[in-house]
Amino acid sequence: MYNIGQLEKQQVGLRLPKYLVEEIDEFVDKYVVNRTDIITEAIKSYLAKQKEEEFYKNFDTSCKELKEVLDDPKKLEALKSFEDLIDELDD
Repeated sequence: MYNIGQLEKQQVGLRLPKYLVEEIDEFVDKYVVNRTDIITEAIKSYLAKQKEEEFYKNFDTSCKELKEVLDDPKKLEALKSFEDLIDELDD
């Protein structure tokens, strides 16, 4: 959750292609919202999508690395030794 300071709005200047501004204005007229709300929601949606893609990319990489370890007896034995070391440190 965000604190009150993080929710405070800050003015940012940006340049958009005319066609995009026209599309935004059509949306504004049709749904009675303002440009700021549309652009804010678009950015939030974009960032959420990027974070999701990064999560799944990292998850996929982790799964591939785990498969490599499980498929290689030497790597699997090293992992078991590493787990034993961690167990010893936890005691």
